[in-house]
Amino acid sequence: MTEAETREAVALDTHFPAVHLRPPAHWINDPNGLVFHDGHYHVYFQYNPYSARHADMHWGHYRSPDLIHWELLPVALAPTPGGDDEGGVWSGNAVSYDGRLTAFYSAKRDDRRHQPVTSAVSVDGGTTFTKHAGLLIPEAVECTTMFRDPYVWRDGDRWRMLVGAALADGRGAALAYGSDDLDDWSYEGVFLARPPHPLRDGRNTEEGWECAQYAAFPDGTGVVLASAWDPWEGASAAIYWPGREQYGEFQAAETPHLLDHGPDFYAPALLHAPDGRWLMWAWIWEARDEERVGAPSEWTDEVGWAGMLSLPRELALGPDGELVQRPAGELLALRGERRIAATGKASAQQPVELGEISRATDLTVTLECGGRLRLLTSPDGTEYLDIVHHLVSGELVVDRDHASLDPRAKGGSWRLPSEGPTATLRILLDHSVAEIFTAAGRALTVRFYSVGEGPWRVQMGAMGDGSSSYTVGAWDLAQPEQVAGGRSGS
Repeated sequence: MTEAETREAVALDTHFPAVHLRPPAHWINDPNGLVFHDGHYHVYFQYNPYSARHADMHWGHYRSPDLIHWELLPVALAPTPGGDDEGGVWSGNAVSYDGRLTAFYSAKRDDRRHQPVTSAVSVDGGTTFTKHAGLLIPEAVECTTMFRDPYVWRDGDRWRMLVGAALADGRGAALAYGSDDLDDWSYEGVFLARPPHPLRDGRNTEEGWECAQYAAFPDGTGVVLASAWDPWEGASAAIYWPGREQYGEFQAAETPHLLDHGPDFYAPALLHAPDGRWLMWAWIWEARDEERVGAPSEWTDEVGWAGMLSLPRELALGPDGELVQRPAGELLALRGERRIAATGKASAQQPVELGEISRATDLTVTLECGGRLRLLTSPDGTEYLDIVHHLVSGELVVDRDHASLDPRAKGGSWRLPSEGPTATLRILLDHSVAEIFTAAGRALTVRFYSVGEGPWRVQMGAMGDGSSSYTVGAWDLAQPEQVAGGRSGS
């Protein structure tokens, strides 16, 4: 398709998000270079400006003064033909120091197995960059089979870096480096390494880690975030270990955790905000007809776009060592008209329809055990997304097996652990994605592709023979008028 035809196809696609960040067309994946600099939050991201396929990696760029009004800026970093990054400017992060913004990234070449680390500097507020003359870390550590994705932070009077890796002995790892000046880096050892460990949903922490990140909290505890990478199947899940750093190594808890319990969330990246909060964005990928993540998709080629960034989340460490995730407080400003304010009881025999909602909606829900929220997306009710508070286990079950009448869309169901007899949820819906948060701060992200025409409707019901109480609130979600042009916050 021509660029004009691509944008026309995207404009007709009802699955395109309204409030999640992504450019007007083409492919995006990992968030990169998250930083507060020169009075703005900057969110860079992996971006192919030429097609909806995973290729030709550049760094796209958004900035915002307040996490609400976003401005899409020109491409910030592009591959240099014949250079160390001719195969793509891949993932990394950025720091603000001494009036400059320095981006660190993985330099991709097709003739090289590892991805060395290099950098680029901006002196104009993060809009344009001058690349470092050479590679900062030209060689991978011995006994690694994967090496990529730098994450740099200030620690006292020194700079530190983690690089994601796979070790030859089968362990995923985050490797540590140190520097006094952001240019000369020395290897300081393994920060954390673990063999594949099972997770509660049948996945595991895998043999390789991408996008290793570190957040330290004021009480001396911290978390290592990583993206589990299978050497044969590729991207799997976002994971984390709570623990505490001692003498340059991270002493992790024995049990790792899923960062997000859904199937469509990966490559989380951190930003330490000026007010002390830890903010996080991630890549939300597609669940169309691709054989695996990153593989070509006829459906994606048809519509001309793929991927989006999650909404920003605030992170804190709970008393039990699990991360608590909440939608960033600023997102309340996206609420518009209130569509539903309802309390009542429903049963399997007598479900209750509460009314119509927008395809971009902020929902708050409480459900007793056995309760069911059904998002009806077709007039005849044959297409729907179910969220059920399981009557026996108390788990929250999110089922998309009937969420699309298009046979190419992926199905499946996913579960969140029980949090008691009443489930309290906040659900952020945006055309083809649901980001679901529980009262305890767990999260589940799922893509779905409704094809039913007409408005969406909220129906409350129950499983089994009894009835279940509910409370529901629903507000339209709308991006404020944009600083710069582009569709729906893009």
